[in-house]
Amino acid sequence: MLLEEKVQQSLGKLKDFDFLGLAQTWGLKLLGAVVILLLGMWLSRRLSRALDRTFERAHMEATLRGFLRNIAYAAMLVIVIVAALQSLGVPTTSVMAVLGAAGLAIGLALKDSLSNIASGVMLIVQRPFHVGDFVQVAGLEGTVDQIRVFQTRLRTPDNRALIVPNSLITTAPIINFTANTRRRVDVAVGVGYEDDLKVAREILLGVATGNPLVLDDPAPEVFVTALGESSVDLELRAWANTADYGRARSELTAAIRDGLIERGLNIPYPQRDLHVYHRDADGRPLAELLARSVADDGDLPRRPSTSERK
Repeated sequence: MLLEEKVQQSLGKLKDFDFLGLAQTWGLKLLGAVVILLLGMWLSRRLSRALDRTFERAHMEATLRGFLRNIAYAAMLVIVIVAALQSLGVPTTSVMAVLGAAGLAIGLALKDSLSNIASGVMLIVQRPFHVGDFVQVAGLEGTVDQIRVFQTRLRTPDNRALIVPNSLITTAPIINFTANTRRRVDVAVGVGYEDDLKVAREILLGVATGNPLVLDDPAPEVFVTALGESSVDLELRAWANTADYGRARSELTAAIRDGLIERGLNIPYPQRDLHVYHRDADGRPLAELLARSVADDGDLPRRPSTSERK
């Protein structure tokens, strides 16, 4: 009987409960949340595209445009989701606290990646090099193929691919070999001390002025750089277009070698005279001991022993 009474009481309460009012209330809230979510996603997409077009008109790098567009779209989506939850009656303070804690945890876990992202943004904004430039970054040399947000792709002269994290690039010196249209070609050569330096200078200047890859302005110059151990060191300094640098250096080096030989000048190689002296325990030269070992006693004067000298 007690069970039946409880069941009847529960049924009575359900009959008295206003399901229609509940459905209307929560149905309207849910519908409002869905509308806010869909409208917010559409508006976020339109705004992010408008932002991308604005960046494009400002001649911003394509990689940075895409990165900033995605960041802006994600931030607007977070705002839309929070607004939709708020329309359902969910406390947004707790939601923001959870999002903040999650963001802090993700930031700590991805600090190296975030460092690469910040470095990538710096490279794209400051533009120390462009795609196609030949550079030296983080101790590595190659032609820039791609500049991405996380990493930069280089191609070495022997056609190897190098993937360098952007954080390593921004924390080390960057050398851009193709930033300017002209480069100076330095060719060092040594001649003998007995050679005429005026003749050597004439040969080097003649080789430079006779090469079509060498520019007339600035004019080639020859300097005496050092008095070495085996040679007098000279250096030819000539200018060429950046695209012709490698070929100009090779042709100048070969022509200088041939010109010096044709004029009878020397290109000395490093050499050093070494004199070795051997002595026995009491200071006598080893040569004397060897000579005494093959000679008769009568051939060389006998040296008194230590006891006889005493």
